[in-house]
Amino acid sequence: MPAAGSIPQSGPIAFFLTWTAYGSWLPGDPRGWVDHHGQFRGADGAVQAAAARRLAERPVTFKVDQRTAIEAAIRRHCDNRGWLLHAVQCRQEHVHVVVSAPERSPDDVMRQLKSWCTRALNAAGRGMPFRKRWWTEGGSRRHVLDEQDLEATVTYVKECQGAPTVREPEA
Repeated sequence: MPAAGSIPQSGPIAFFLTWTAYGSWLPGDPRGWVDHHGQFRGADGAVQAAAARRLAERPVTFKVDQRTAIEAAIRRHCDNRGWLLHAVQCRQEHVHVVVSAPERSPDDVMRQLKSWCTRALNAAGRGMPFRKRWWTEGGSRRHVLDEQDLEATVTYVKECQGAPTVREPEA
């Protein structure tokens, strides 16, 4: 229920977007996974092994400079679009973004951000040869409906993901 004197909100005030690096969270993963129908599935070693065999490129694990480039690309794109970026954090295998983008769908916002991050990574080489796939298909697109939810989501992204990892991944 809206606070006294406030104007009722029709729709989300922000989106909480999460997407994973290519090959980092395959179907059958021990952490569970979501199928193409949106259903949560449990661990399945055979499914995971089959998915690994189908990979067209090596799995991605982002290095520090790549994570920095991804976050900078997201900040620039949000600024250029006039979107309010509440929080962003790129981890070794996934990205979290909390953004208010009026008149946009979460699918559109995620698609644009992934596209601009890909351009940033490929433009500078970022320590890897050019690749076609940096990201898994889709991602999580959660609606943030009120200020309390926004505060909790931003806190999660900024503080509950742990300190950014400075150790480079093993080759």
